[in-house]
Amino acid sequence: MEFRDVVRRRRMVRNYADEPVDPAVVDRMLEHAIRSPSAGFSQGWAFLVLDQPADVARFWRATSPTESPGDGSPWLQGMSRAPVVIVPLSCKDAYLDRYAEPDKGWTDRDEARWPVPYWHIDTGMASLLMLQTAVDEGLGGCFFGIPPDRTSAFRAEFGVPERYTPIGAITVGVPAPDRRSPSLRRGRRGLADVVHRSTW
Repeated sequence: MEFRDVVRRRRMVRNYADEPVDPAVVDRMLEHAIRSPSAGFSQGWAFLVLDQPADVARFWRATSPTESPGDGSPWLQGMSRAPVVIVPLSCKDAYLDRYAEPDKGWTDRDEARWPVPYWHIDTGMASLLMLQTAVDEGLGGCFFGIPPDRTSAFRAEFGVPERYTPIGAITVGVPAPDRRSPSLRRGRRGLADVVHRSTW
């Protein structure tokens, strides 16, 4: 598939067919993710891969507000059918440590030196590469947030160290018929709306 087609076809898929995903495809998604840029080549990311039915079920139980994730919510019903969930996690300490090294020289590890949290940004870019790889492989994916009040339960369920922050989660699978997000009614902003040349 041409890269431009991958970009244009990428969308958030919220309903999945009851079909498995080839583990080799998941590996390619992860291989592409670690090719993402990172400040200082810090690579302060990690990826929790859940590709066994029992583990995927554990994820939904830990992160859903109800005991039965598929009950009553069409969104959860469709999403929970995905056979693979990948949780991208960022590690701020990896960046503070890296920039305290001699070639960077910020020995105090002061977080205030960072105008924006690049640990989250870089992990987000890695996530986009996974989503694009899914499209290139003929699959669908969806990036979504873990509710803040369920983060502790998620950490406890999967033994995630405190130094790693889940920036969201990605479902992966064969797309099933899906309804378009109501948000799309807003329309895509054009270049003239968002691009400023030479001055604002």
